[in-house]
Amino acid sequence: MERLLVVVPAYNEAASIGAVLREVREVLPDAGVLVVDDGSSDGTREAALAEGVKVLTLPFNLGVGGAMRAGFRYAVRNGYSRVVQADADGQHDPRHIPLLIDELADADVVVGARFAGEGDYTVRGPRRWAMRLLASYLSRLTGTRLTDATSGFRASGPRAVQLFARFYPVEYLGDTVESLVIAALAGLRVKQVAVSMRLRSTGRPSQTPFKALVYLLRAGMALVIARLRWRSRRRLGLERAVAVVVQGEDRV
Repeated sequence: MERLLVVVPAYNEAASIGAVLREVREVLPDAGVLVVDDGSSDGTREAALAEGVKVLTLPFNLGVGGAMRAGFRYAVRNGYSRVVQADADGQHDPRHIPLLIDELADADVVVGARFAGEGDYTVRGPRRWAMRLLASYLSRLTGTRLTDATSGFRASGPRAVQLFARFYPVEYLGDTVESLVIAALAGLRVKQVAVSMRLRSTGRPSQTPFKALVYLLRAGMALVIARLRWRSRRRLGLERAVAVVVQGEDRV
């Protein structure tokens, strides 16, 4: 039986983490739950422990990519073959997790897409332009239609879990954009499923026109870096290492 682990990367989300974990438990009472406390300073760790889940505490803030790589490594070392990422701020609705899991029957990575017909989540301006550019490029690379390449609401099957435990990117946008590049170039099957997302349950987004423009520039750089890094790995012969990991012959 394939075991499921829900990984919740969290940075200063003490106000929302408890409600998120209770929702996850309600929808998936038999799943493992791991909160990766990404160097929080506000009591996130204590709030998660109070809900009776496992907490992996990082000594300092690594970002979502670093937190998720730690989560994938925890999954491999503890016998979990499937991993779902759910945000700690309440935007990802745990009721959609079974939809993601069902799609793993014929895919290795399943993206919960905000712009695929469910809900009314909207993004405007340069940030939306960047998302469309990324989605178009990654759709061609993966051979499947993607409308929301930067969504972090994802499920990973056994081959992807093994791969990401070794090679999951830690840079900004690497956890979303570059991870899909790595998956596609490693021969993994990627698909999406329509989901609706919610507003943050606490706090508020900090987007401004300037930050949206910076996001656009970073998005373009993420694509460039992803391709250059992969070409470098190929020159060093690491494509064989990736193949070994994907085929399940290697362990972290």
